Amino acid sequence: MSEKPVCINDYEQQAKRILPKAVFDYFCSGADEQETLADNVAAFSRWRLYPRVLRDVSCMDLSVSILGQRVSMPICVAATAMQRMAHPDGETATVKACSSAGTGMMLSSWSTSSIEEVAEAAPDAVRWLQLYIYQDRQLTTTLVKKAEAAGYKGIFVTVDTPYLGRRRNDVRNRFQLPSHLRMANFETSDLAFSSKECYGEDSGLAVYVARAIDPSLKWEDIAWLKKITTLPVVVKGILRADDAREALKYGVDGILVSNHGARQLDGVPATIDILPEIVEAVGGKAEVFLDGGVRKGTDILKALALGAKAVFVGRPVLWGLACQGDKGVSEVLQLLREELSLAMALAGCRTVKEVDRSIVRKSVLPSRI
Repeated sequence: MSEKPVCINDYEQQAKRILPKAVFDYFCSGADEQETLADNVAAFSRWRLYPRVLRDVSCMDLSVSILGQRVSMPICVAATAMQRMAHPDGETATVKACSSAGTGMMLSSWSTSSIEEVAEAAPDAVRWLQLYIYQDRQLTTTLVKKAEAAGYKGIFVTVDTPYLGRRRNDVRNRFQLPSHLRMANFETSDLAFSSKECYGEDSGLAVYVARAIDPSLKWEDIAWLKKITTLPVVVKGILRADDAREALKYGVDGILVSNHGARQLDGVPATIDILPEIVEAVGGKAEVFLDGGVRKGTDILKALALGAKAVFVGRPVLWGLACQGDKGVSEVLQLLREELSLAMALAGCRTVKEVDRSIVRKSVLPSRI
């Protein structure tokens, strides 16, 4: 790289120069007009920080407990599919960086490194599995059992994808996995998204989802999932208070406030704007997390102040991975850690527990998208 990146946007710009257009488009795109994609980032500017002063911030502690696992900071890696498109080492590079950073990684069901390969690459890393519920429930059960056997510490079940959102660039590019790659957790070429058959004029992934993922998914299936695993279960993709309360009835251990990186239904709220409503509805009965639009330390601080236990970052990790493999991911995580530590110190918060609602307020000025 010609010069060292100093912010997440720098990594994104370098990744754009490195990656093939169809791959970069797949990773960066949102649904339809991409209104929510832009707003996920812009919405953080609608919240203003109100720092405390004279608090002795000479010693800082960013560590938190997530689903019973201690991590070094409230910044974890979100599930992003098919990471070997970004770098040959893919998910194994990402988990090594997470292990070095002392934080957790959520592995996509659609990873290009298997559940077992990722576990072997970093046995001591905190790992969770992101789960799609397939029409084939035995296949779904097998994924869960593989995660249990490989030492994963939780299941994040995606609930916002009965069908794939319409991502126009993927349609234009007729997106498919590069021929040398496959979804590594599946045996057959159709399920591994490595079939040679033509997917027509659409995004190949949209066709894959329509064929494989169960659109009849309902609340009772969360109860079914709870029965087949002893691992904590987090529902990923909640944007309404009534859905959050319903999730509690089914005994979930956590809720991830997420709009799928703005890749499903365009026009939904930015996650930071809906977070306070979800936190209030949950009332401390489950852990609440956030993803979507996190690009800097002050974003993370605002999410923590509004009640998130931790944030999950996706695209920034992909940009670091594309630039320099595990070293790039490590740099991205370290950058966000340093930015959060500085933001906390300047806000008068020495520990994550000291971050509370009093340090953030909604701005009266509209943000610009």
